[in-house]
Amino acid sequence: MIGEGETVEHLIDLDIVERENGKRIGALPRDYEALGEQLDRRGIAIDAIRDKVAAFKVAVPSWGVGTGGTRFARFPGPGEPRDIFDKIEDCSVIQQLTRATPNVSLHIPWDKADANRLKQSASRFGLGFDAMNSNTFSDAAGQKQSYKFGSLSHADAATRQQAVEHNLECIEIGKTIGSKALTIWIGDGSNFPGQVNFTRQFERYLDAVKQVYAALPDDWRLFTEHKMYEPAFYSTVVQDWGTNYLIAQETGPKAYCLVDLGHHAPNVNIEMIVARLIQFGKLGGFHFNDSKYGDDDLDAGSIDPYRLFLIFNELVDAELNGAKGFDPAHMLDQSHNVTDPIESLMLSATEVQRAYASALLVNRKALEGYQDTNDALMATQTLKTAFRTDVEPILAMVRYQSGGAIDPVAAYRAAGYRAKVAEERPAVASGGGGIV
Repeated sequence: MIGEGETVEHLIDLDIVERENGKRIGALPRDYEALGEQLDRRGIAIDAIRDKVAAFKVAVPSWGVGTGGTRFARFPGPGEPRDIFDKIEDCSVIQQLTRATPNVSLHIPWDKADANRLKQSASRFGLGFDAMNSNTFSDAAGQKQSYKFGSLSHADAATRQQAVEHNLECIEIGKTIGSKALTIWIGDGSNFPGQVNFTRQFERYLDAVKQVYAALPDDWRLFTEHKMYEPAFYSTVVQDWGTNYLIAQETGPKAYCLVDLGHHAPNVNIEMIVARLIQFGKLGGFHFNDSKYGDDDLDAGSIDPYRLFLIFNELVDAELNGAKGFDPAHMLDQSHNVTDPIESLMLSATEVQRAYASALLVNRKALEGYQDTNDALMATQTLKTAFRTDVEPILAMVRYQSGGAIDPVAAYRAAGYRAKVAEERPAVASGGGGIV
């Protein structure tokens, strides 16, 4: 992070941000005041909500600023980042305009580079680093053992050891750049009945994860991530939150469950999973996104903003009640096929903030009363009242007062950032045959 007396570089001209804000600042105080009067009648101080929202941050995934793909093809966009240093520049734009994303989450080996250079590059823009993410779900150039049939749970001891050593390498990089967590997601599983022995496979996974856990610094956390299916379609080693909870319990007190919103069946009650993990002290954090059919990695809140709100309703309830050990990490994780990744990530960051702000408006005392008297209608209406309140003036005021853009997308487009970097970064040929 930037030290005292140092300056932060901005890739979007500050004059452009000021000019775009000037178009909107006339209405913002009036909108904010009107919302404040409405909330005051409900016994809510708008400035207190504003301050909480201002303190709320969500990490940006380095891989999210590139264009994603499907199993069939990938269609690169203009000005795609060539390496992690281009990615850091793009992430700095998101932070500059939203003021909600001060940390970047790296994925190794995609983002592998000299750790000191990574730290220096991020510091240039006032950015820090969030959780490290390992990759044993695909093969890297030059690695000896293939992960085609698994990694941390592979039947071959040498392949498991290679996967363990990769995670240890991620920890070492993270220690240098200031990260405090490691996230493990594996694609291990099977595609045919009888292909693996479920019990022995899980035993191997637990043994390998415990080896990684043993290398964690004292002030680090380990996040393990569950996923219902893909790329294994018959069975998956870490297929649901129950198995993930078992892993955290078996591994140790620094092991927690990470909840990716896209890793569940369409009708699964994710907010209840969140409540269970909070109750038993094993909620590590989130990968925020949205989905329609499966792990679509769509923009957060783009399909079901009410579900995102309901999740934050549980988080705010835990926050206000002082749940023991409650300190979830907030990260975005999404892929962009038809939008500008920077624009989508800015909107996702603000949607996560919106869900948090809305959840802060829930009348907790009234809700508890309706729950205790089994008044289902009024209980759900209490939630709906908070959800239906337009908190945009609060979000915009937070951005404005912290030096960001009242309308981040408008400022971004006015700056022409995408066209500028497209001139500097060579065009990438379109690809087929799977996610790149």
